[in-house]
Amino acid sequence: MTTSNLTGSGAAQGGANIVGSGVGDGPGPDVMAASTLDSTTVITSDGEDIGKIKDIMLDVRSGRVAYAVLTSGGFLGMGDTLRAIPWNALTLDTDQKVFRADMTADRIKSEPGFDKDHWPSMADVSWGTSMHQYYNRQPYWSTTSDPLSGSSDPLTGTNPATGSRDPLL
Repeated sequence: MTTSNLTGSGAAQGGANIVGSGVGDGPGPDVMAASTLDSTTVITSDGEDIGKIKDIMLDVRSGRVAYAVLTSGGFLGMGDTLRAIPWNALTLDTDQKVFRADMTADRIKSEPGFDKDHWPSMADVSWGTSMHQYYNRQPYWSTTSDPLSGSSDPLTGTNPATGSRDPLL
């Protein structure tokens, strides 16, 4: 396996990209234990540390990583804001040992998030589609290459790329 750059093929295939020259001890960076990624810092495109990975959510039926749950704010786990970030919106930087998100901190912080006692229904296709659209990413369960093609606005039923309610347009 090989690593890719920020615009490489990893995210296009539904996974996180990997950049950097580093390979550490063990099996990484292409195959890693999810627990080794817990508490990894996430840095935005404008260089801001916006929190750490709290959980990695698996789509058990498909065997794919669906989301990374980012925790930010709060103190000692109290008052934290959690945000689900599509896995393919992240890039693992093996040199700096961080994840990079190609969005600004303000954009990510504008996503409403949730708290530890009120998680969204991550298996809901409407929720997942709107989350992937917010991050301008192709849903991991989709097979098309355009992030917005074939998807519809969960509120209006229209395709945001064409404005049509016809799913074939």
